[in-house]
Amino acid sequence: RSSDLNLTNIGGFFMTDWLKAAQSQKEEYLNDLTTLIKIPSVRNDDEATPEYPLGPAPAQALKAFLEMAEQDGFRVKNIDNVAGFAEWGEGDETLAILAHLDVMPAGKGWETDPFNPVIKDGNLYGRGVSDDKGPGMAAYYALKYLKDHGAVFKQKVRFIVGTDEENDWTGMKRYFEVEPAPTYGFSPDAEFPLINGEKGQVSLLLDIDGGNEGEVVLKHFDSGLRFNMVPRDAEATIEAVDNEAVATAFTDFLDENPITGSIESDADGIKLTVVGKAAHGMEPEKGINAGTYLATFLKQFDIRGHAGDFIDFLASYLHLDTRVNHFNAAFATDKMGEMTMNAGILKFDQQAGGHIDMNFRYPEGITADEILNRIKPVAADHNFAISRAQGEVPHYVDADDPIVTTLLKAYVDQTGDQTAQAEVVGGGTYGRLMSRGVAFGALMPDTPNTMHQPNEFQPVDDLIKSMAIYMQAIHDLVVE
Repeated sequence: RSSDLNLTNIGGFFMTDWLKAAQSQKEEYLNDLTTLIKIPSVRNDDEATPEYPLGPAPAQALKAFLEMAEQDGFRVKNIDNVAGFAEWGEGDETLAILAHLDVMPAGKGWETDPFNPVIKDGNLYGRGVSDDKGPGMAAYYALKYLKDHGAVFKQKVRFIVGTDEENDWTGMKRYFEVEPAPTYGFSPDAEFPLINGEKGQVSLLLDIDGGNEGEVVLKHFDSGLRFNMVPRDAEATIEAVDNEAVATAFTDFLDENPITGSIESDADGIKLTVVGKAAHGMEPEKGINAGTYLATFLKQFDIRGHAGDFIDFLASYLHLDTRVNHFNAAFATDKMGEMTMNAGILKFDQQAGGHIDMNFRYPEGITADEILNRIKPVAADHNFAISRAQGEVPHYVDADDPIVTTLLKAYVDQTGDQTAQAEVVGGGTYGRLMSRGVAFGALMPDTPNTMHQPNEFQPVDDLIKSMAIYMQAIHDLVVE
C-alpha cells in the first residue's frame, strides 16, 4: 500500500515535487476513497444500539478506515465506535488532523448513485466526495506518503476521525473526553486558502400544538432533512373546498417563482409538492428553500388556528430572509461578517403539531441567548414555544499564528495564488475544538461548492492537488 519515488535527500530528509508525489498515490487513493464512499455512513438513531450509538453505518466506515490505517503501519485506536485515530511519530507536542467519516443524507435529485462513486468529465461524484471523505483521505494519504518515505517527525501526528460531524459531534466530543488534547491542528473539511475564523452556531427550536380552523385544513407539512441543509423538497397535504381553484393558483405560483412542483389528489385531500435547491446551511442564500416557498403559496388560503400560525410564520418571517431582517434581528461585525439563518426543518401535523429548526451562524459580539430573545416575541405572537439547542461560540485563531502562516504558505507554494488570505466562514469544523485549530481545504476557490447537495462532486485533479498541499503543510510543520 505504498509507492516509491526517486527523491533528493537534503538536510536529513528530501525536497521533492509534492504534486508529482501526490500523483503517484492517485490510484490507491481513489480505491480507498471509493471503499469509504460506498458505505452510506449517515447517522441513524432508529438503528442505534449500545455497541453502535450512531447506528451501524458510521461505525462501519470507522472500522474500514482504521483497518486501512493499520495495514499501512499506523498505530490505531477505535474509541467506542464513534471516533478513532491513526498515529505516527513521537514527541511532547501533537499535530492533529481532524476529519469526519459521516455524511449527510443523500436526499433527492441525484443523477448517479450517491453511494457508488463515478468519474465523469474528470469529476468524482458521490456523497462525501467533498464533505469530508475526499478531503480527509487526501490529508491521510499525505501523511501516509511522508511516513512511507522515511520522514523523521519531531512531533506526534494524530489523524483523528469522527462519525457524527453533521449532527452533534458525538464522536469527537468523546475523543476529547478520553484522549489528551492536541497542541494544534487543522481540519480538511472546508475550503482553501485557509479558514482561521468560524462563526458561532446555534439552533432555535420552535414547537406548536396541532389544530386547524378555517375553510382549508392543513393536514400535513414536511420539508427539510437536517438543520444545516437548505430544504430542497417540501410537500403538504390540504383539504380544500375548491380543489380546482387550488390547482390553478398553484400552477400560476410555480410559473412565477424559481421552483418546480406538482399537485395530485390522494385519500387525505390534495398533495402539493415543491422542489427548490439544496445548499449548505452556512450559506442559505445560495439555496432555494422549498418549504418557505410552499408556505408562501398556502398563506393565501383560509388556514387558521395553529396551522395558520405555522404557515404565516414561515411565509411572513422566514421566507427569503436569511439575515432575519423581518425580526429586526440582523447583526454583523467587521471581523466575522453577518449573522445568517437557515430554516432547515419545517414540519406540521394536525394531530402531532409543528416544529421549526432555525439554525444561526453568528459572529462575535452577540450570544445565543440574545439571538433567542430577539426571535422570541414573534414566535410567541404565533403561539410557538421556543428553546435553543446546544451550540458553539465563535472561534478565531490569529493570522500570525504559525499554524496559519505555515499552512497558507503551503497553499500558495502549490497553487501560485499570491493573493491568498485567511478567511472567516459560517461553517463549523472540528478545527474549532482546538484553541490553535483551523480549517484547511479541500475545496478550491473556483470549484462549485456542492456540499450537502445532490450530485456532490470534486474534480479529481483538485483532490490530488490538495494532497500535494497537505504533504508540504505536514512536512513543514513536523518533519525535522
